[in-house]
Amino acid sequence: MSQTEGGAWERLALASARVPFRLKVALVWVTLLALVCVLFYLADYDTEWMRENFSFILGGLKYTMLMALGGIVLATVLAMLGALARLSSNPILYGVAGFYVSFFRGTPLIVQMFLVYLALPQIGGNLVDRYPDLGTNFEQRLILEAATAGTIALGLNYGAYMTEIFRAGIQSVSHGQGEAADALGMTYVNKMRRVVLPQALRVIIPPTGNEFIAMMKDTALVSFLGVTAASAEMFRRSQLVGKADFKNLEAYVLVAIFYWVLTALFTMLQSRLEARLATGYVRDAGRVTGPAREHGGGGA
Repeated sequence: MSQTEGGAWERLALASARVPFRLKVALVWVTLLALVCVLFYLADYDTEWMRENFSFILGGLKYTMLMALGGIVLATVLAMLGALARLSSNPILYGVAGFYVSFFRGTPLIVQMFLVYLALPQIGGNLVDRYPDLGTNFEQRLILEAATAGTIALGLNYGAYMTEIFRAGIQSVSHGQGEAADALGMTYVNKMRRVVLPQALRVIIPPTGNEFIAMMKDTALVSFLGVTAASAEMFRRSQLVGKADFKNLEAYVLVAIFYWVLTALFTMLQSRLEARLATGYVRDAGRVTGPAREHGGGGA
């Protein structure tokens, strides 16, 4: 390489260094989005059909969010109880928590959904046959709607994964904090509520946000249980309308965009929350250097 060429490359590198990093990332995104738009145009999708069914598929967002919120609330409660049990010296509590985590982390989520949706009513029927005193009401209580069964399965599955998150968060708090609370005469409940858990939340919340984002997308698995159109989430609605009009590709592309936008919005909110929680713990906490790693799929 000649001296002139070397100087040109050096000047180009210096000019590139003056361009802000975020602007470079934005240019990459714009380029990739433009490429996607070109491919979309060349694929010759039926955009008229997509516009007509846009609102119907998006109408399932309410049920997607209801299932995700219900699942994350159940998962959080189970994770907290499981983490405390895993840290307990009581062998019964430790064993029960270990069995729960092992089973729900060791079996597929879709299998767990079918177990809750189909196996529970069969168990109830067998018990009523063996013990008639239980009554038919007992069996009826175990027959759940597909959306309810899916929400419960999501909570049980994610609660097992989040148990380890909560356990790690609690253990991240310095032992000196707990010893100081003991020295002040605090009960175990007060020590956890006032001293340990508030500090552990800084570690717990970011990965819990990742789990919630993943759960929003995993609500699509509930469609395999045969959710009715009245309470169908976005993916189920795209299935129904796509098959009816033989527009499966257009329907799946449309719902994929919805999930992508939804994930991008919650990833942005999570990044802001992480920055806020980090205030006072790390220098320049307001800066977010990159998106959080997301479990089970890609984020924005």
